[in-house]
Amino acid sequence: MTAINEELNQQVLARAQLAVSAFNSGDVATLDRLFAVDAISVQEDGSVLSGPERTKGRAEVLALGPVMTARVLESYVTSDTALLVVDWSIEVETAEGGPERHSGTALDVLRRRGDDWLYVIDNPYGTDL
Repeated sequence: MTAINEELNQQVLARAQLAVSAFNSGDVATLDRLFAVDAISVQEDGSVLSGPERTKGRAEVLALGPVMTARVLESYVTSDTALLVVDWSIEVETAEGGPERHSGTALDVLRRRGDDWLYVIDNPYGTDL
């Protein structure tokens, strides 16, 4: 893991951990507050969601009760911008009662706005699209 400023790096890593915690608890409102208003999220088919569409899609996913694990592989932080490379996996129960597992390597960009770090680009599929 690489960072220019360790204090800023720790702030960004704490924000990433908060995102995983909110995801795992199904807390759509908290997760939404971690994203800038104009943030984009890349979907599995390569399409992009933003604003209310992103929130609606996230709420539908979280309603299934998924559990995510994530490990930051790389972190690059400057004064107001951060790039995270994150290995993640999500497990969710299927209608048949068995687990279904999804995984990938995400590329996430965060930007500092005031005292907060907010996600501005969320690409869970990295270059796998």
